[in-house]
Amino acid sequence: QVQLVESGGGLVQAGGSLRLSCATSGRTFSSYAMGWFRQAPGKDREFVATIPWSGDSTYYAASVKGRFTISRGNAKNTVYLQMTTLKPEDTAVYYCAAGNSVRAYSGSRYNDDYDYWGQGTQVTVSS
Repeated sequence: QVQLVESGGGLVQAGGSLRLSCATSGRTFSSYAMGWFRQAPGKDREFVATIPWSGDSTYYAASVKGRFTISRGNAKNTVYLQMTTLKPEDTAVYYCAAGNSVRAYSGSRYNDDYDYWGQGTQVTVSS
């Protein structure tokens, strides 16, 4: 059974930091592009960041660039999202995703280009 399991969410004050993790199992994700998306209450799920299997490039939404860092573990079947200088508008459920297409490898920001999704982890930033 394919699984992506996020962890590391929680409540943090504005200006604080959190590190999200996504553990994968059920198949080899080392050749997949891995991404993070988020969904705030009443809003559509939006792209946050993505990294291809090689790990040699990263892509970010403009709203998080310079504050968030996506990375892969040495085995490439884990992915992390280091979030710093958090803002109340970063409050959302954060989802991990995996995609095995040219579009995903090229840093796609579209949900449909990712094949597998986790259940999400809540991040709440208080002002």
